[in-house]
Formats: sequence, structure tokens, C-alpha cells
Amino acid sequence: MSLLRDRESFEKEEQAQLAPFAVKSAESRGRVVAEAEHPYRTGFQRDRDRILHSRAFRRLEYKTQVFVLHEGDHYRNRLTHTLEAAQVARTIARTLRGNEDLAEAVVLAHDLGHTPFGHAGERALNELLEDDGGFDHNRQSLRIVDLLEERYPGFRGLNLTSETREGILKHGCAWEHPVPLPPEHPQPCLEAQIADASDEIAYTNHDLDDGLRSGFITREMLAAVPLWREIEEDVQERTGGAGPRVMRAQSIIALINRCVTDFVEATAERLAACKAENADDIRNAEAPMAGLSPQLDQAVRVLRNFLTENLYYHPKVVQVSEEAARVIGDLYHRYREDPGLLPDHVVARFSEDGEARAIADYIAGMTDRFAYSEQAALEGSHGRH
Repeated sequence: MSLLRDRESFEKEEQAQLAPFAVKSAESRGRVVAEAEHPYRTGFQRDRDRILHSRAFRRLEYKTQVFVLHEGDHYRNRLTHTLEAAQVARTIARTLRGNEDLAEAVVLAHDLGHTPFGHAGERALNELLEDDGGFDHNRQSLRIVDLLEERYPGFRGLNLTSETREGILKHGCAWEHPVPLPPEHPQPCLEAQIADASDEIAYTNHDLDDGLRSGFITREMLAAVPLWREIEEDVQERTGGAGPRVMRAQSIIALINRCVTDFVEATAERLAACKAENADDIRNAEAPMAGLSPQLDQAVRVLRNFLTENLYYHPKVVQVSEEAARVIGDLYHRYREDPGLLPDHVVARFSEDGEARAIADYIAGMTDRFAYSEQAALEGSHGRH
């Protein structure tokens, strides 16, 4: 037996080991621009690697999740969120015999299009582009991998497979996109559904962790949330007199485990009932196959509502959000008033993409700290505003 596992070996292993409804790399619909296959990596493994090596992926380290960069070194940013979500996706896909490489690639790319300052920045850009098609981070993620990354001589973007782009697109495309889109179906493939759910599981748990760390929410406040109360009581019984840091960490671990375990078991039941024979049976189903059980789904919704009311709309978070909107608004208006302030490569896109969209692409790609410094430079002042 050869010591090397080449691409054909991986593809044979997928056919033998993955579920019938999993997406197989050998059956990929291919790329927008045809390329020769790699001798040792499948198409989805190459997608993952191209995303990891992209400039947009590196910038995620300095983009806000909930707490902006200067508020502390231990809070999640977009990069650490993405890595945590990818870990959840790999676990779920592996357990359900889905294509782990595809699920991971989709998660690694899912937030590439996020603006600086998180959802506050996204809302600000969407309002600024109200008359020019709006702004959505899922749409922007696809623009990045299809158009904005510049790494190859034969095509723009990363030229990912149709299946990875299907997962990035997430909710379909209601806007004009200059690159042919993946085929539309009632549902995305199972791996894309897993990636979407893994994103939600990850941010619910780590935002809760960061909220507790910040003191914006407390264990006493969370006692009103039945799911958290149940988790914490179980952890308290299991760990005895553990200190508050260990209690918090163990409670978050237990909650993630509860969500992932419930998800794989509930999804497996749906998959068994639908008797899907291939990936398109999942795509053409009347409803998504992947998801929590109804009972836990409702309990998690209550927890997310708690986070919305007490963390995402905490006065200090709102204050930072308002500041972020002002920074993005200032940058956008200054660039529209004087395009000469922009780099040449941005101005060069005006004729093809339109002035508003090219400027939005540029601002959306900024990290938090670059947006702050750019605004300060444009105002002729120093320091962060």
C-alpha cells in the first residue's frame, strides 16, 4: 500500500465512508473557471486552503464580534469566532458522515464580508447604500471570494467550487452578481446547513461567555433563563466548589455540548425519516434537515432573546455601535466627496462596479483599527475618535 494518500484516494474514501446524502468532492459541479485538479487535495480541501490564505481571512483578527479591539485581549473577534464555529462544524459533519472539508470551508468563509465594528458597521453601510443595492455581509462574502481577492493570474477572486459558494450564499441571491451563481434549490446542501447552524451555536455560546466576562450580564441575571439555570445546576453538582472562572467555563462547555449533541441526534432522526439517497434530495426537501430538536430550539431562542436584550443592546455596546456608525458614515461621505482620497485600485473599479459599491467594498474590507486611523487621518487629527 502506498504511503501517500492522493486526491483519488480521498475521493474513494469519501464514496466509501460518507453518507449517501453527503456532497462528494468527486461529484462537485466544479468552478466558474475550470482548473486542473490537484494531485493530493480534493476540491473542497483546496477551497479551505485558499480561504485560509486570503487577505480577507487575515483581516478577521481585527474585526469586531461584540467587543471592539481596544476593550480587551480575551474577547472574541471575527477570526476566533470563525475558528470556533469551524471546530463545531467539523464535529457535526464528521458525526453525521457529511463532508467535513466542505462544511469547514463554508464556515471559514462565512464572515469574510463582515464590515469593521460587526453588525453595527453592516447596518451603517446598508443605510448608506439604500439607493445603490444595500449591503449584506453574506453578499459581501461572495463578492470577496468571487471578485475582490487578487491572487491568481487567470481569474478574479478565489474561484471556489460551486458547493462552497452555495454555502456562503446561504439565503439565495436577490441582487445582481457579476459571476454565475450556483444553481438554486429550496434548501442548501447538508454541509451548508451544518455550517450555518455551527455559526449560531458558536456565537450564542461565546457571546454569552464574553458577556459574563465583561460583567454586562451576570449569573444572577441568567438565572431567569431556564436553559442556563438547568446547565449551571448540573455543572454545580458535578464540579462541587469550583471557583467562578471554572464554573463559567464549565457551564459554557456544557452548553455547547448540549447543543451539538442535540443537533446531531435530531438531525440524524430527520435524515433517517426522509430517506435521502443523494445530496440533491437534501437540497430539494421541503424544509431543512439540519437543526436542533423543537424543545431545545425553543430553549435556545429564549437564551438568544436574553442576549439581545441584555448584551447586544447594553448601553455600552450601543454607544460603541453608534460610534462605529459615525466612523463608517464619515469615511463613506468623505470618499464620495473626494474620490482622490481613495487608493488607485478602488477608483479603478468605479467604471465596472459603480462608485458607491467600490467604496463600500473598500470600507467593508477595513479592520476596526484601520477604519479608526483612516478617519483620524482624513480629519487631520491624531488618535482614535
